[in-house]
Amino acid sequence: MTATPVPATGFPGHLIKAGSADKASILAIQSRLNLVGCGPVQEDGEFSAETLEAVQLFQARSLDFEGQPLQVDGSVGPMTWAALFKSVLPAMVIPVAPLMQQVMVIAGGEVGVMEQPPGSNRGPQVDQYLTSVGLNPADGSFAWCAAFVYWCYRKASVQLGVPNPAVRTAGALDVWNQAGPRGFRRITSAEAADRPGTVGPGMVFVLSTGGGHGHVGFIESVQGVVLTTIEGNTNDGGSREGVGVFRRKGRRINGINQGFVDYSSKV
Repeated sequence: MTATPVPATGFPGHLIKAGSADKASILAIQSRLNLVGCGPVQEDGEFSAETLEAVQLFQARSLDFEGQPLQVDGSVGPMTWAALFKSVLPAMVIPVAPLMQQVMVIAGGEVGVMEQPPGSNRGPQVDQYLTSVGLNPADGSFAWCAAFVYWCYRKASVQLGVPNPAVRTAGALDVWNQAGPRGFRRITSAEAADRPGTVGPGMVFVLSTGGGHGHVGFIESVQGVVLTTIEGNTNDGGSREGVGVFRRKGRRINGINQGFVDYSSKV
């Protein structure tokens, strides 16, 4: 017996996959898979093996909204959902918390700041970032992506007359390691992949690059799993030892291997 399909609305914010209990979304997916010729599948709200195979078939045949091949993993995330239902993924661009909104205004205003000379970890503005976390810029050896994050938060906090929640450090992984014990919400890479709707503008992403090193930056906007970020000490290619503050559009949620820190929320 075929159940009555539930009209699909927007992506529900979580991955729909084998074992999911979101029957309404599964039913909508099954109905759509049959309509686009990737069935037949039983429309019963159960994410069966045949449903998984039909999703994989659709993914293998389809592109995401950026014209890139979908990941063939049998799970329906925001990119597959948008392609399946031919819907437009809204871009989240405005953080909820006033402090985070102001932080993003400040960070955006720093885009284009460059080291002077390139590769020196120095420059009038870079020196300010490093000084804000208690380092002597004259050393010339300090990576400054985390210092940039702290400086933006400090400036916004002063402007709004509120406490600065950011971890005062130049260590990228210190941001992650200290935020948790201080009670701030951290979203692990696995949690973010399973529930991409939890990642939003204003959060700080944290990457581990091995050997105790890492890289951090701001999320400016989220569209599906595609991130627009503002990062210090980087370049167009995304290096953790770059030459300036850049706005980048090449990162995705599942590419952030450590996680995300939300300074607007405590657990």
